[in-house]
Amino acid sequence: MYDYSKIDKKVEKIIKSVAVYMTYSDKKTINDEIYKAYYYARDAHEWQFRQSWDPYIIHPVEAVWILVSLKPDLDTIQACFLHDVIEDTPKTKDDIEKNFWKQVALLCSWMEKLSKVKYRWEDRNVWSLRKMFVAMAEDLRVIFIKLSDRLHNMQTLRFHPSPEKRERIALETLNIYIPIADRLGLFQLKNALEEECFRNLEPDDYKKLSKELREMRESMESFSHSAEKEIKKVLEEWWINKYEVDYRIKSIYSIYKKMQKKWLDSAKSLYDLFGIRIMVKNETQCYKVLWLIHKKWTPLPNRFKDYIALPKPNWYKSLHTTVIWLLKDFRKQPTEIQIKTFKMKEAADIWVAAHFEYKERWSKVAEDIYWVKELKELTESLENNDFIDSLKIDVFKDRIFVFTPKWDLINLPSGSTPIDFAYYVHSELWDHISVVRINWTVRTLDKELHNGDVIEIVTDKNKKPNPFWLSFVKTTKAKNRIRSYLKKDDKELFRERWKDILNKYFEKASMPSMDKEMSVLKNIDWKNYTIEERCQILEQIWNFSITPASVFKRILKYQNKLTVNKWAKEESEGIIEEDIWRRKIVVGWEENLEYKIWNCCKRKIPKRIVAHINGKWIITIHKRDCKVIETVNKDRLLSAYLPWDENEYLHVDIIFTVLNKKWVLKNLSDIIYAMDINIDGINFNKTWKIKWDLVLTLEIPDYDYLILDRLVERVKNNLWHDLVWYQIKNLK
Repeated sequence: MYDYSKIDKKVEKIIKSVAVYMTYSDKKTINDEIYKAYYYARDAHEWQFRQSWDPYIIHPVEAVWILVSLKPDLDTIQACFLHDVIEDTPKTKDDIEKNFWKQVALLCSWMEKLSKVKYRWEDRNVWSLRKMFVAMAEDLRVIFIKLSDRLHNMQTLRFHPSPEKRERIALETLNIYIPIADRLGLFQLKNALEEECFRNLEPDDYKKLSKELREMRESMESFSHSAEKEIKKVLEEWWINKYEVDYRIKSIYSIYKKMQKKWLDSAKSLYDLFGIRIMVKNETQCYKVLWLIHKKWTPLPNRFKDYIALPKPNWYKSLHTTVIWLLKDFRKQPTEIQIKTFKMKEAADIWVAAHFEYKERWSKVAEDIYWVKELKELTESLENNDFIDSLKIDVFKDRIFVFTPKWDLINLPSGSTPIDFAYYVHSELWDHISVVRINWTVRTLDKELHNGDVIEIVTDKNKKPNPFWLSFVKTTKAKNRIRSYLKKDDKELFRERWKDILNKYFEKASMPSMDKEMSVLKNIDWKNYTIEERCQILEQIWNFSITPASVFKRILKYQNKLTVNKWAKEESEGIIEEDIWRRKIVVGWEENLEYKIWNCCKRKIPKRIVAHINGKWIITIHKRDCKVIETVNKDRLLSAYLPWDENEYLHVDIIFTVLNKKWVLKNLSDIIYAMDINIDGINFNKTWKIKWDLVLTLEIPDYDYLILDRLVERVKNNLWHDLVWYQIKNLK
């Protein structure tokens, strides 16, 4: 029989810690309920051992010890003890419900489902990821347990025999769990998880930086203590009585990331390794202390942030400023100072967990965590290929605060537009947007919103959603609503419209026009299409899933009728220039859009052109090297080309400087493959010990050269932790 005495003592410590904050329950109830869950889990996991050869029960006990720092209720604590029982033992959810409360069984059931979440980022295996977010939206306590469970697993990851699996688990933690902990404001858990990931993924850098920080610790503490004394003098001179001053040192992983970003070899080159924190009684004193700090020392411009007036999405409140000349011996040493109330500091320690309303046994989940509830809608509505990209935009991106004309506060992702605002507020707005006023001034619909903007939407019943909005809206909700509206909007009308567009392609190729039954679409890709399937092809053209040109090419491929030679002959005979006004430029793969020729192209239409939609929604045609194009919003550019240039190709060199890791090339090639771009050449050049240049020669259709911007954006989003620098060459 195994000696559980050491583990029993850890459980006693858990009970004492819980009794300190759970003052609404008597100590006997706390003692009985915790021991009940502990003994049940210990019996269920009997004769099960971890890879460290410790009895399995040590894992849930250590996870509970981590969880207690969040001050959870009894149901959450019991569920944490039992979180692996359903998955790893014969016990079921019903068994737990019979012995404990229904809430405990539900939490354990969700934990069992989340155990199936595996990191398959490149394979877009998002169904398991969805389960996790739906679980969060149902009850945030699930993610508290999951993060505690993951932290102890990371702390014991060294015992796992497989290096590949250790790496996968660390990457899973880095890409999924740490951003969630950060978004929920659980910084103690976040920093601990980051350190374990750093230790496992970059062991050499971790050891080197750890040693350097240990050597610097004495000097940093000396500076911090001296800075504290100086600040205390100022506060006491102005009769600020009840206060506390302390300091915090950045986490080791944050220091490492900043060194990577600034290309530094030593942490000694960083000036903001730590920050001073000042705690006072109330918000009024916060602003008074800020005034005293700025009066005494020089503040750095653009480094002041007021999170009291505009809190972060996870409720974080504080004043942040950075000053120099704090100490005579370190006159140019920038020092970050945070000013907050005692309550703000307490909330900052366990932010989201601090907003739970404790009742007799369980807590009521805080209902104003809007982004978590949005996740549930997101996970249920999006297709797989959109989920990860939307997740990055709507969940892990910074937020902004804007106002309605009645001064209601609206929170949106950074980079949102008036369209996103309208779709967030009310359906009557999004269906009939006519004019938008930002701070009482009329602006374009794609104008990027900023903190504090007041937004007013003017509607017109005759206005309808525009497909072009999809090119600049940021929120998933807006994109889904626009697509939904476009799909429902008079299908017969747009079918006839796209029939006419396709007929122009057929006419040029000396092919018969489309009849009522759309017979020309009957045979594509060596497959027979029904009438309904032919209609679906037209609908796909309308919602931008496919282009008319691609459908036309598929038909030509099947029927082996090419018109390229005819157009090439016309070009060689000089027909193009005089015929340009008869044959319209193709804009965005559509020939019947109205446009104006810009001055740079008035005399002669060059081969390489691009279309721009200006603030008045007029399409103008420019040379690609036109000076006007260099100054416009790139999101408002559309492809444009002459019909006979459709088969022209560019060969472009892109240099990606990336970290020397074995999975980087695979991830990069997967992105290029998914975008249907041909790699015409590839070269490697090792530039430093941990970095190398990857030179890719890509073959892209000349008219679709804007795909390069989308490629770079996707690489930056997917390889943000591995991409150091990039450069596009030979694009003319």
